[in-house]
Amino acid sequence: MAARATRIPIILLVVTALAVDARTASAAMVRVGSGERISAAIAAASAGDSIVVPAGTYHEHGLIVDKPISLIGQGNPVIDAQERGEIITITAAGCTISGFTLRNVGTSFVEDRAAIRVKGVEGAEVSYNRIEKAFFGIYAEHSTGVRIRNNLLTGTGGREVTTGNGIHLWYCKDADIEDNQIHGHRDGIYFEFVEHSRIARNISTHNIRYGLHFMFSHEDIYVDNVFAENGAGVAVMYTQHVTMVGNTFEHNWGTSSYGLLLKDIRDSEIRHNRFVRNTIGVYAEGSNRIVVEENEFEGNGYAVRIMANSMDNAFRRNNFVGNGFDVVTNSRQSFNTFDSNYWSEYDGYDLNDDGVGDVPHHPVRLFSLMVEKAPPSIVLLSSLFVVLVDTAERVMPVFTPETLVDQKPLIGMIPLQSAPQGGAR
Repeated sequence: MAARATRIPIILLVVTALAVDARTASAAMVRVGSGERISAAIAAASAGDSIVVPAGTYHEHGLIVDKPISLIGQGNPVIDAQERGEIITITAAGCTISGFTLRNVGTSFVEDRAAIRVKGVEGAEVSYNRIEKAFFGIYAEHSTGVRIRNNLLTGTGGREVTTGNGIHLWYCKDADIEDNQIHGHRDGIYFEFVEHSRIARNISTHNIRYGLHFMFSHEDIYVDNVFAENGAGVAVMYTQHVTMVGNTFEHNWGTSSYGLLLKDIRDSEIRHNRFVRNTIGVYAEGSNRIVVEENEFEGNGYAVRIMANSMDNAFRRNNFVGNGFDVVTNSRQSFNTFDSNYWSEYDGYDLNDDGVGDVPHHPVRLFSLMVEKAPPSIVLLSSLFVVLVDTAERVMPVFTPETLVDQKPLIGMIPLQSAPQGGAR
């Protein structure tokens, strides 16, 4: 009896293995022939098949991938929708779309048309595609484990209302957005209600509004990305537990532009980033308990502009070099700490040669408060009058925040971790 009981699990294992082998054997490599349509190949395919599309131009749209297959372009075939609507919609788990040029989705004011839409699935992959003149590039919704990598997305530019976002995720989890290049869209990358996801090594430039836009998206990380020459760099709003490491925010200029906007976020980390030549490096409003550590602020109009309703934030071991204003606030009180930063404007001394200034540094200039009250006065920035005003305030501080002070300003710059290379392309 015992021997029989032992044989039953063994038989079940053998049957299961044979079933798996049968499914694997049934998977086929289907090649789209000359004159054939991709839609017909998808309709005829079985789960697990790979459809190979050779080089050429295919005038199709509305392709529905509703079974777990791989759609693979060979020789960079072009699917041209001729402005008639979405090109590919994935509605089955485990699909792969790779190796295509997708173009001419067409603008719509009533539909969020996309070159590739991922809809309510798990584990889809979109990789190594070129997407040109699409309204939205890649749009994922209600999906888990989506991987979007090594794609080149080029929008139409123009106005916000006539172009959508490059990579757009809505109500997704566990997504990986890696090694993409996005140019000329409304927002390069857009997250809304996206959790536990990662944005890494992307280059997002020359977008109309933001290089990256976060809304209500928690527990996410973005690392080693470049956000350059956008209408504004990155906006993180109504979010908690976000980690931002090793990114470059550069040349985001404009009357209301910035490298990084923080609005109503909390319990997050900003480390090892470079903020170079932005109108405002970091703008914080209603944001609390954020660690800003070992970042580079160089050549910005305003390095940090932090409003009075932002509290318990810690700025530690950052380099502030050659900015118009290092720190600006709208209150004489400060509930944030600045500790052991390097300030190129520091004119104190270090008599005991321990690398720490013997005199505390007050980074808020009196003239910056004047500019807050009367913005046109910025034209006086390089005048002798401003030098005298700031000097008088340093000698007898009256108007600047008494509590916004770095008690241990560093004499030398802090060597930071290397930042990603590439910049705007």
